[in-house]
Amino acid sequence: MKFQIIHHTTYTYSVPVILQAHTVRLRPRSDAWQSLHTFSLEVEPTPAGTSHIIDLDGNVVTRLWFHQHPVEQLVIKTTASVETHCTNPFNYILEPWAVTLPLNYPLSLATQLHPYLHHSSVGYQSLLDPISIQLGQELWHSSEGHVNAFLTELNQRIYKTCGHVVRETGAPLPPSITWNQQLGSCRDLVVLFMEVCRSVGLATRFVSGYHEVEPDCAAYLHAWAEVYLPGAGWRGYDPTQGLAVCDRHVALVASAHPQQAAPIHGTFSGTATQTSMHYDLSVLTMPSPSAALND
Repeated sequence: MKFQIIHHTTYTYSVPVILQAHTVRLRPRSDAWQSLHTFSLEVEPTPAGTSHIIDLDGNVVTRLWFHQHPVEQLVIKTTASVETHCTNPFNYILEPWAVTLPLNYPLSLATQLHPYLHHSSVGYQSLLDPISIQLGQELWHSSEGHVNAFLTELNQRIYKTCGHVVRETGAPLPPSITWNQQLGSCRDLVVLFMEVCRSVGLATRFVSGYHEVEPDCAAYLHAWAEVYLPGAGWRGYDPTQGLAVCDRHVALVASAHPQQAAPIHGTFSGTATQTSMHYDLSVLTMPSPSAALND
């Protein structure tokens, strides 16, 4: 699939402020799953400097710093043309030792995956959530420990149990709250999915991005999880939609910690007591002229 994406974000301050450095994570990835054909970033006020960097998770992000002049608004607009390739998300063969739980990771791999095997660190706990552990054990039993069956059951359980709400700002909720109220934003459902996976030793990371929308429907930033499967690499699961991720999703960035995947992060100095954020997002899809690649 080909996507044309226009993302326009406006921050408005109650009184003029001095903008400090900002990090922008709105550049789509370019890898075996998707190709970034064009990308532009427009910022108002014009930054004093711009730097494109690669972060610890391998994401390409943009750092902005500004002239020390008071401003009442910050406007960030990105335009991207992306082609996605994966039409079959199950086109892989797991390593023989990674077919059933628990996974007995080689030491070198376990060391590399350490950040993705522990709690999501969203500021509310230092240990895995007890409800996540319980749900993980239930699904482990019902799936007889088969990794693919476990992930499919977990994805479907969250999708069928929890309603979805749009919550544009704020950190993800604790998994126990999301599960008990059976309701959450996409990022809440993703953190629940991640914590359950981590409770049974499956490495996961948080992904922010976009997904295909029906004509005349509003488009929103989206989130899903990627699970590291030895022999298959990172594979996406979207508990909000109950789907394995394929060519209907466009990834921006991924991280072990949700806060490191925030689309825009920055601060300001001044006496503003109120800040409002508004964004317009257009995600247009069209058939890709090239043959789809099964990844």
